[in-house]
Amino acid sequence: MQRKLSAPALDFDAIRTELGIAEDYGADALAEAEHPVDRFADDRADHTDIPLVTIDPPTSMDLDQAVRIDTDGDGFVVDYAIADVAALVVPEGPLDQESRRRGATIYFPDRSVPLHPRALSEGAGSLLPEQIRPAVLWTIRVSADGLPTDVRVRRARVRSVARLDYVGVSADADAGTLHPSIAALPDFGILRERVGLERGAVELELPEQEVVRDRDGAWTVRQAPRTPADAWNSQLSLLTGMSAGQIMADAGVGVLRTLPPASSQALADLRAVVAGLGITWPAEQGVGVFLAGLPHDDPTTLAVMSAAGALLRGADYLALGVDGQPMPDDPDRLRHAAIGGVYAHVTAPLRRLGDRFATEVCLAVISGAAVPDWVTRAVPTLPAVLRSADSLGATADRRSVDLAESVILADRVGERFDAVVVRPATDKRDAQVFLGEPAVIAPCAGNPPQGVPVSVVLESVDPVAGKVAFRLADS
Repeated sequence: MQRKLSAPALDFDAIRTELGIAEDYGADALAEAEHPVDRFADDRADHTDIPLVTIDPPTSMDLDQAVRIDTDGDGFVVDYAIADVAALVVPEGPLDQESRRRGATIYFPDRSVPLHPRALSEGAGSLLPEQIRPAVLWTIRVSADGLPTDVRVRRARVRSVARLDYVGVSADADAGTLHPSIAALPDFGILRERVGLERGAVELELPEQEVVRDRDGAWTVRQAPRTPADAWNSQLSLLTGMSAGQIMADAGVGVLRTLPPASSQALADLRAVVAGLGITWPAEQGVGVFLAGLPHDDPTTLAVMSAAGALLRGADYLALGVDGQPMPDDPDRLRHAAIGGVYAHVTAPLRRLGDRFATEVCLAVISGAAVPDWVTRAVPTLPAVLRSADSLGATADRRSVDLAESVILADRVGERFDAVVVRPATDKRDAQVFLGEPAVIAPCAGNPPQGVPVSVVLESVDPVAGKVAFRLADS
């Protein structure tokens, strides 16, 4: 029986304090967020007639994206509205400077600490239902073979007509009752997933832990649910991000999200793991297609996915058009290997700093205008800010999960649990195991075989340090 603790037992405030994360934006930045002015109000096309819908977690208020997708012969036409944060933030003003200091929204189980004050991120800038909002509207035509054939980007006024969530969209798809604005989403998502595998995309389906409250208000650690709608919706952002990345790469200015190709040694190591687990991997089959074909309910799949993480190391940001520097000679330096193409973040400007600037580059390039000076001045500084924000967000997430694991398991030392070994032991570290209930990932002493179910005993818990450790149970 899993022990659940009331909210006061998990002190996320202490983590926020230690990491220096707070909702103190300063009076000037806060005033700007509370009284935003649309700097491009007179330049917007009125597209409030497009019945856009948002798809987000049910508790989210910072709604960056709204979509309508239709069939277009054998292909699709996607209208994707993105919150126009740049129109509401004065360039190089107090709010802009504060957001550059932060870099991103940081998430904790009890609440987020937003990139922008909530008056903007959850109010005037958010694409809330039945509200007319400033947006950047992408219209992308996709052919029957899943490739974009035409991309338009412009400023617009939009209105979302419905607020949907992933679980509800998936259920509606199963029931055949999808909202008309996204009736084509499943077919679009499946097509784009197939095209992604063909171009070499790699998707790791590792268990994602989340700390949540149950219906009684008690905390627990569970495996985050992943619905088909999550995957379909991610293809909308990928399509838009790849279109934006290509626009900036062609123009030689902007910020790309990059990932180097996996080394031959990393691929050889993964093949050795796969062979050791008794799994057949045809020599001619690409890694992305191989991983996508693994059975979801087989414990060896967890081990393979964990080992495949070594292929995806080195993600970074690349600023283009910096101080007259030439474009990289190696095209791989522009690409994101796991996506299989050039890619940029543009679809979450309420939550990520770089999206605002990348979007401005795309608007300028598509319209034939010069990229604004305030954007070109910022571009060289963005990679360092974005790297720091990513690191801080990952630390906040890991610390929160570690704390929850240790507190929830505090009085269960000596108990046995069923687990799967996702990483073998080495000379420098213990093996790593995954428990399904509660959803804990932790070190395990001994030398258990990788990719098989085992029985483990909780050896120690340190709630202060946020650490738990297991050992193999005696047979």
